[in-house]
Amino acid sequence: MLYYSGPVARLVDEFAKLPGIGPKTAQRLAFHILNAPPEAAQNLARALIEVRQSIKRCSICCNLTDEDPCHICRDTTRNPKILCVVEEPRDVVAMEKARGYRGLYHVLHGAISPIEGVGPDNLTIKELLNRLQTGEVEEVILAANSDVEGETTALYLARLLKPLGVKVTRIAHGIPVGSDLEYADAMTLNKALEGRGEFG
Repeated sequence: MLYYSGPVARLVDEFAKLPGIGPKTAQRLAFHILNAPPEAAQNLARALIEVRQSIKRCSICCNLTDEDPCHICRDTTRNPKILCVVEEPRDVVAMEKARGYRGLYHVLHGAISPIEGVGPDNLTIKELLNRLQTGEVEEVILAANSDVEGETTALYLARLLKPLGVKVTRIAHGIPVGSDLEYADAMTLNKALEGRGEFG
């Protein structure tokens, strides 16, 4: 960064702090902004400020939204008896893109990870339990990631929720469509076997 003047070096440094952005990509982004028309930088700055000022957590599902409650929680065509619990707001986007789920969501904003100092109190588990007090939800689908933290979170939630009288299910994990068994790792194969169902 010593090769750039102060403002350019600061811009490169800020881009480099973003996830997935290395020093070279940060440099390319900085020079793209410098070579673009002035209004491009102004539009980017306005968009960054606007998103920080207007986006908040939905008071019902804890997803990110600019309106409270969010558009999914307000949608009366969705099934309020099914609640899909996901780790992050981007997981809601992935589920919605698949177009196969028409229930409601609850976003935890993370997963239990003792190594990183993330415990149950750091997640929106209390808000989830409050939602279940109404008795309207009949099934909770645990859609945490298939990694150590996701499995830990799913097990913790399952033990917490089952005594409440709701059906607790876990999304199946296994072989992606179009892939060959020989290329699947042992954990994926075991998950596929555990999640098997009747056929035909």
